[in-house]
Amino acid sequence: MTLTVDLNSDMGEGFGPWKMGDDAAMLDIVTSANIACGMHAGDPEVMARTFGEARAKGVAVGAHPGYPDLFGFGRRNMPFTLGETERLIAYQIGAAEAMAAYAGHKLTYVKLHGALGNLSQQNRDVAMAALRAIKAVSPQLICLTIALGEMDRLASDMELERKSEIFADRAYTDEGFLVDRKLPGAVLHDPDEISRRIRAMLEQGGVITASGKLLKTPVDSICVHSDTPDAVEIARKLRASLEASGVTVKSFTGA
Repeated sequence: MTLTVDLNSDMGEGFGPWKMGDDAAMLDIVTSANIACGMHAGDPEVMARTFGEARAKGVAVGAHPGYPDLFGFGRRNMPFTLGETERLIAYQIGAAEAMAAYAGHKLTYVKLHGALGNLSQQNRDVAMAALRAIKAVSPQLICLTIALGEMDRLASDMELERKSEIFADRAYTDEGFLVDRKLPGAVLHDPDEISRRIRAMLEQGGVITASGKLLKTPVDSICVHSDTPDAVEIARKLRASLEASGVTVKSFTGA
């Protein structure tokens, strides 16, 4: 394959002395880091440190806004109005821009986290709220959106640049949604199986669902969740497998 693709991971998801994932190891592998903004995880210390480490390793950085749900890690739906949702996202983008600048780095994109991200894929109104927040705060930021979702489709209508993302370690329904984490097989763990699956998706130009159905879509970035068990091994094997297949792994920001 002669392709170029980004490899991203969610990072900075500790809080105070509590640590989530091995960010230092992941930053040696990925080309983009989605940094939590203090709502579902993260705090000023964690953010500054993670932005600084990403800068030192030449990794592009984006804001990773989520619901204010530390206890549920941002993976539970919360009853915010569309206006409140818009302002929550704007607030977190601003925090990420400030802490990135403080660390000497530059924020280049936005990717929504957890339940908020899933809603932006399935709910047009939530997707528009997120896009309005990005455009109001920093319209030059790229929208890293879940492939085949509402936000993915609507970004161009808002005159925002978008890149489409697929997930290495998550199964898909035939509708193109992520299988609910509560269901068996929703989260994938075998690094070799994951690598084969992603190569097949890139070769065929789309998402392959749990049933084997192909849903055509551009693929600009691949996510490996850093809180998945053996995340570092999964990311390392995936990158090695892609490069062995002739794929160039590089940030979609051009960094």
